[in-house]
Amino acid sequence: MSYGEARSFLARYTDFVELTDGSGARVAITPEWQGRVMTSSADGMEGISFGFIHREFIQKEQPDPRFNNYGGEDRMWLSPEGGQFSLWFKPGAEQKFDNWYTPAALDKGTWKITSGPGDPFFRMQQQMEFENASATMFNLGVTRTVRLLNADDIKKLFGDEAAGTMAGAGVKKVGYETINAIANQGPPLVKEKGLVSIWMLGMFNVSPQTVVIVPYKPGDESQLGPVVKSDYFGDVPPDRLKVLPEAILFRADAQYRAKIGTSQRRAKNVLGSIDFENNVLTLVQFTMPDDPTQHDYMNNMWELPQKEPYVGDVVNSYNDGPTGPGQPGLGPFYEIESLSPAKPLATGESLTHHQRTLHIQADLPTLNKLAESILGIGLEKIRQEMLGQ
Repeated sequence: MSYGEARSFLARYTDFVELTDGSGARVAITPEWQGRVMTSSADGMEGISFGFIHREFIQKEQPDPRFNNYGGEDRMWLSPEGGQFSLWFKPGAEQKFDNWYTPAALDKGTWKITSGPGDPFFRMQQQMEFENASATMFNLGVTRTVRLLNADDIKKLFGDEAAGTMAGAGVKKVGYETINAIANQGPPLVKEKGLVSIWMLGMFNVSPQTVVIVPYKPGDESQLGPVVKSDYFGDVPPDRLKVLPEAILFRADAQYRAKIGTSQRRAKNVLGSIDFENNVLTLVQFTMPDDPTQHDYMNNMWELPQKEPYVGDVVNSYNDGPTGPGQPGLGPFYEIESLSPAKPLATGESLTHHQRTLHIQADLPTLNKLAESILGIGLEKIRQEMLGQ
């Protein structure tokens, strides 16, 4: 779909608000669907619609008890998904798909816009109450702000050289930041009863030639552990997942269901993808402590009990695909995800996580220059390794 087609489709089913900059960048936000950024464009109404929009689910207009999968390229969830502090499984429930249900607080309800009509951003708020698998109750006030990235933002995030390249002739781009905060409005949260972290998930449209690129901190596995965690849904075939000295490469074509993650010892605060079919480089950058190993990260694995519930991934990527023999996938889409640390929150204390998403359309030499400077790997090597071209 073009952005204009996506916009017309959304208008038939929900109210939405938009951010624009006058140069072709457009971002569509749906307060009724938990404040998601549904999609964006770098080239106005005729530009590619970057966010996955689950048209089949939306057209049914029937809520799903497991997960209201509207789509959207930036949505806010909370972690953990599995373990003794899971938010997706009831106390005592076996952690398998039959018992997996997205908490209503994360999946339903309109978020109230609290920003003013003249503000260059949209700020939304919601109240969340839910229980984890250890029967701990949470009462959180949530605030979410969406704003466009400007030239100064891009310079601060990616440096002068990359910013200059993105400002060049023939380059089209759209970038935005979501600022996501939770405030504890209940009793103090303690590790023994379970904490939560902010979990950001972006669902994007696939192509047969899309590859996710995950830079990582190098070092001996005896000290830093595995470079990538890839056993969420079983082993990933070697043609779909490769660990190179520069980065982890992961196929994103929605033909094989798999998920990967990068640990606290390995993660960097930027990752992305390249769509060779449409010449689109996507970058996702987020706030991360200087040393994530000194902070708690929630473990999302489905297992009881988890031995290390506070040792988890900082970034994830999911590729959609059949959920079983002869079964359809959930999309088709792929995801790029980031997580905040978890923190024992006193009553009234807050936790905040920023995620920035930037889509760049340009010729391959320009995108290659950006990939090398920001992600540390050239596109030709990615193409040869993953597509054999």
